[in-house]
Amino acid sequence: MPPCALIEEAARISERIESLRRAIHAEPEIGLHTPRTRDKIREALAHLPLDWKQGASTTGLVATLKGGAGPGRSVLLRGDMDALPMPEETGLDFASKVPGTMHACGHDAHVAMLAGAVEILCARADSLAGEVRFMFQPGEEGYHGARFMLEDGLLGGEGFDRPLPDAAFALHVMPNAPHGLIGGRTGPLLAAADQIEIVVTGRGGHASMPHQTLDPVPVACEIVTAIQAMVARKFNVFDPVVVTIARIDAGTAHNVIADQARMVGTMRTLSAENRARLKQDLAVLASGIARAHGLSAKVNTVEGFPVTVCHDGAVGFGESVARRMFGDQAFLRLPDPIMGAEDFAYVLEKVPGAMFFLGVAHEGADWQHCCGIHSTRMIVDESVMPQGAAYLAGLARDYLDRGFA
Repeated sequence: MPPCALIEEAARISERIESLRRAIHAEPEIGLHTPRTRDKIREALAHLPLDWKQGASTTGLVATLKGGAGPGRSVLLRGDMDALPMPEETGLDFASKVPGTMHACGHDAHVAMLAGAVEILCARADSLAGEVRFMFQPGEEGYHGARFMLEDGLLGGEGFDRPLPDAAFALHVMPNAPHGLIGGRTGPLLAAADQIEIVVTGRGGHASMPHQTLDPVPVACEIVTAIQAMVARKFNVFDPVVVTIARIDAGTAHNVIADQARMVGTMRTLSAENRARLKQDLAVLASGIARAHGLSAKVNTVEGFPVTVCHDGAVGFGESVARRMFGDQAFLRLPDPIMGAEDFAYVLEKVPGAMFFLGVAHEGADWQHCCGIHSTRMIVDESVMPQGAAYLAGLARDYLDRGFA
């Protein structure tokens, strides 16, 4: 079946795609348990011949479509479900009804596009050989939802009722990228992200007599500056490392030297080697500077998502599908990784595949100045969503037909 048929089918169901996105957007949910979103998905797709599974750890769902043309390959398509703990300032008619909660990363659009792909592929089930698994995942925003769904066996694997899929794909909207442009890259696409906390402990006292104290604040400031020098001088610029101390807390009054200063921030790396080395080097740096001033420093890290690494064959395949469906200008090979993070990385650690970005700025807009993801004013041009649904369907259909070839 020619690729244009998928585009035409996506256009035909565009109102259903839009309606589901708006319903999810108006009632955003945070974390691993998103029951209202789950129920909206089940209701929207209840008429389709799918086998549904839900695990014990989350409200995540995997729906499986069995092809009618016999056994064959298996492919996974993923859409994340959760929102962010932040207010919405878009002024949309369907803006969030939940105070302090917003779909500011486009997960509502991801679910809607994936649901559209489900409909398109179900209509062609008789011609498919193999199976398509549709992963509706909560808890992407720092909650490790993909890891929990893997551990629950929802994606399959050793010891579960079926093997892992042969390939996996995800599509992420990008509101400050050209309308309809699909982008991706081989190798590291997104960074590993870990949280860091550094607590410097000294001895407090009166601010007028610092010589009688061990002031942790200047030591904390020195550590912040030294971290940037360490990153620039100890790590290869071609294997990037980013460390940002985003918050420093100390003291209770203008004339009191505190006992402690606490710093929190994020560490971003593009290789497992630098990720491990950075944790060790930060601990040595902070404690060494503190000891030089007669104080102590303790470094705690909270492990986040691993590096999102895209398979070379999967990216080349995704590029060929995009160009065949939407034209030669439809796909951009991204020259550099992005230092954001994604828990689809857990899936790509176990299954060859790729994540792609879809530009959702309004056509003709100054896309470079549009509000980006995680903005209180982030906007998605909904007219692009049928393209995303068709592309996901095309990835699944063509992979079942020919693999990465």
